[in-house]
Amino acid sequence: MRFFLLALCLSAFSIGLWADCPDYTTPSNPPSFSKPTKRNFRNFGNTILAGLYVPYHMVYDTIVKSGSNATMVGKFDYDAVFHKDLEGEYIHVYIYGTAMSGWTYVGRYTTNGDGKITANLGVRATGDYIVRMVVEGDLSSADGYLTVADPGRQTVLFDVDGTLTTNDFEALADYSGIKIADAYYYAPETVNAYRNKGYQVIYLTGRPYWNTKDTREWFPLKGMKSWHYHPSSDYWGANVQAYKTDYINYLRNTVGLDIIRAYGNATTDIAAYAASGIPKSDTWIIGENAGKEGTQSITGNYSLHYNTVVASTPQSASCY
Repeated sequence: MRFFLLALCLSAFSIGLWADCPDYTTPSNPPSFSKPTKRNFRNFGNTILAGLYVPYHMVYDTIVKSGSNATMVGKFDYDAVFHKDLEGEYIHVYIYGTAMSGWTYVGRYTTNGDGKITANLGVRATGDYIVRMVVEGDLSSADGYLTVADPGRQTVLFDVDGTLTTNDFEALADYSGIKIADAYYYAPETVNAYRNKGYQVIYLTGRPYWNTKDTREWFPLKGMKSWHYHPSSDYWGANVQAYKTDYINYLRNTVGLDIIRAYGNATTDIAAYAASGIPKSDTWIIGENAGKEGTQSITGNYSLHYNTVVASTPQSASCY
């Protein structure tokens, strides 16, 4: 009996510790997926829309505190330029993730006048999940990621353009199809090192939401996972500083994440990080603004930073 109780306690202890770590493996390896039955679009105009244009759907990644109800927003439109909203159509939502044996059907939703749905995912166990949203009319789909985190999870924050990419115009180049955005030397290795050490990684960018499809494709091309990714809900972000400050405050004050380090390149990054309470000693800036306003400087590329600062960073204290 004593042995049984000891084993039970050790098992519970081990599960608790494991649950504090981001689960990057499970959502990356989902099981086979069966699409819903395809039915005609409810509105004939949408049949023409889907027949003429490429889908540019996206799902907003979401992080919530353990024990909280989770909802996720999907946005459905067509064409890379005009982004014509898919209005009044059925979307089927599915979820798979940590400790789940297979895909679970969440429900059917109807897009509003902005081509959006808000799916109620309920209260989920601590872990990471992939959420798939499928358009009933043509079976096109988009994936997003849900993270359910315990308070105190140690987190590293990255801007994208000019921070992971080599300049602030890479998003436009990607979007225009001119070229694939260049990543700074050793930027992917830096991101992945934090993941391997058990830190929650978050990409917080001023890129507009409609660039999400292209950006999600860019990350794996450079050897990085594409979540947790949070774009602006505006077209090129009317006030990037305020938007980033608000989201960081949500991460810190509502979810309870412990942001131990933040990376950026712009003065708006410096201001947003400072306004949300991230110390300058933990703010690392690359490019022409490196070291400004008391921030930490990354010179040239990430190779030296990776081999000194990142290499000497211990395993996340919230993940054993």
